[in-house]
Amino acid sequence: MLLDAHEGEYSILQLDLPGEGLVNLGVLLLNPQSGELYLRLRRDFETLSEEDDLNVTLSVLADDLEQKAAEMGGKALVNYLEDSLSNVFQITGREEVLIEDFRRGLDRLYRQHVQSNVLEFRTHLPRYSLKAAAGKFLENEEVTEQGWIEAPPDLRLTPDMFVAQIAGHSMEPLIPDGSLCVFRYGVVGSRSGRLVLAEDLGSPGNDRYAVKRYQSKKSDSGDSWEHEGVWLESLNPEFKSWDLDPDEEKYHIIAEFVRVLD
Repeated sequence: MLLDAHEGEYSILQLDLPGEGLVNLGVLLLNPQSGELYLRLRRDFETLSEEDDLNVTLSVLADDLEQKAAEMGGKALVNYLEDSLSNVFQITGREEVLIEDFRRGLDRLYRQHVQSNVLEFRTHLPRYSLKAAAGKFLENEEVTEQGWIEAPPDLRLTPDMFVAQIAGHSMEPLIPDGSLCVFRYGVVGSRSGRLVLAEDLGSPGNDRYAVKRYQSKKSDSGDSWEHEGVWLESLNPEFKSWDLDPDEEKYHIIAEFVRVLD
C-alpha cells in the first residue's frame, strides 16, 4: 500500500464520434473526502472533428466544467454528469484508486487512458534517452526521439524542451526514481543553485548522467572571476555529491530541470 495514500475516484469523459465510436476526452478525478474535482482534457480538438459547432463546444469544455465544479462542487458535478450525459458526451462509471498526490495522480491516469494526437511543441514534447539528449543538444547529432509525450496544460512549450526518464534515488523526494522529467536545453544566466542535467565525461555508461543542484565557488584572480570549486549536490543526504573539476571540458551541463511529469 502506498504511504500517505488517499482514496480517489476517477471517471473517463468520452465523445461518441460518427464512424469512430467512443473516444476518450479526458479524466475526472474526485477526492471523495473533500469533494474537490481534478480534471484534465485533451487539447487536440481541432483534429477530432470538422464540425464547427462541435469544435467550439470542445474548445470551451474544460473551462465550462471547471466553472461548474467551482459553483456546484466536484461531487455534485460528477453526479450531474452521470445522470445527464448519454448521447454525444458520455462518462464511465467511477473507479476507485489510491492517490498520493491528486495532481500527479491525475496526470498519470490521463496518460494511461487518453491518447491524443501529437501537436509538436504545442501539446507534446519529444522524449530522448539521456545519451541521445547529450548528443543532440551538445554535439548537434541527428537523433531520433523515442516518441512524443503530452505535457501538462499549464506548461508553456518551447522547441528547446524535451523529456527524459531519470533513474536513481539521489534527488528524492523531489524527483522520484523512474520519473519522466521535462528539461530545457541551455542554462541561461548563473547556474548556481539550479537543478541541472549533467554529464560527467570521466564516468562510464549511464552513471555519467545525473540531475543535481549546481553549486560553484569563485575566486577573484584579479582581472576576472575563476571557478575555485564546482560540485553537483544530491538532494537526498544518503547520496554523495559530485565534485567536478573546474575545467569545464571535463563535464557537460546538458539542460536545466523544469519539472516532474510523473
